[in-house]
Amino acid sequence: MRPPASHLVDRTQRGAALLTAMLTVVLVASLAASTLWQQWRGVEVEAAERGRTQSGWVLSGALDWARLILREDGRNQGGVDHLAEPWAVPLEQARLSTFLAADRSDALAADDAQDAFLSGQIIDLQSRLNVTNLVQSGKIDEPSRLAFTRLFELLDLPASELAALVDNLRLMQDSSAEGRANKAVPLWPQELDELAWLGLSAPSIVQLRPYVTILPVRTPVNLNTAPVEVIYACVEAFELADAANFVRARNLSHLSSLNDASKAAGGAAARFNEAQHDVKTRFFEVRGSLQVDTTTVQEQSVVQRDAMVVKTLWRKRGVAPSGSPLQ
Repeated sequence: MRPPASHLVDRTQRGAALLTAMLTVVLVASLAASTLWQQWRGVEVEAAERGRTQSGWVLSGALDWARLILREDGRNQGGVDHLAEPWAVPLEQARLSTFLAADRSDALAADDAQDAFLSGQIIDLQSRLNVTNLVQSGKIDEPSRLAFTRLFELLDLPASELAALVDNLRLMQDSSAEGRANKAVPLWPQELDELAWLGLSAPSIVQLRPYVTILPVRTPVNLNTAPVEVIYACVEAFELADAANFVRARNLSHLSSLNDASKAAGGAAARFNEAQHDVKTRFFEVRGSLQVDTTTVQEQSVVQRDAMVVKTLWRKRGVAPSGSPLQ
């Protein structure tokens, strides 16, 4: 016996009502989840932005601190710069709270800084060969080219890349009509990675990074701070062993003049001149790194010191994976 038609209609309506209710619940749940996710995302973005801003202020303070150290060093050391000075000691990673006052008024700030770690270092940029030295007033500087040639040979880098680098630098400084009309002339580089514009390959730049810099003016090499490879490259009479012996001697007793450098050279027939060599520095790189939770903010700055004036030439800041080393 079949059920009445009215019963079938009621069951169909109840099924449709149940399905509608379930779809409504799913829709409301989806909208609620989407709203909660957007709110959570907004909080995360705001927290990250606040963390980057706070990190920026801390790193700016660290740069000011480094400038003060360099200024006081210029006041007290009589113009000689060497690796036994306070500026040359790197700041190992330390909790930011250790730099804050421990009184009760700063207790909240100290709590917020428990998971923040600060590190940094100051690097003598005149401990490296300056790319700017290669070409002066549109003309190739032969002593500088010889120094770069010796460094390229030591590192087993292609001589063709050095030739391309020199040619492009000369072309950029060419003030003739032909030079101005050449549309392929690249911009003057400010960072080592930009030497790729001038003919250097990425592997070569990686190998050159510890020994080469780009500064706005011609600079001599500081014999007190340069590594063995740079000493070897910029002193024509040196073999690699002579450069290593020279570095050991200057580390025992820093050089106060180029006359001291001649004495430290021992029996090697080395000649030092003010155009290529010095015992003091004007240009430094300041590196800082602040790690907060899983975010690490790194900053690099180049500063120029003239007497008691220390000015910042450029700064670069970026977010790196947590725990990554300073680059």
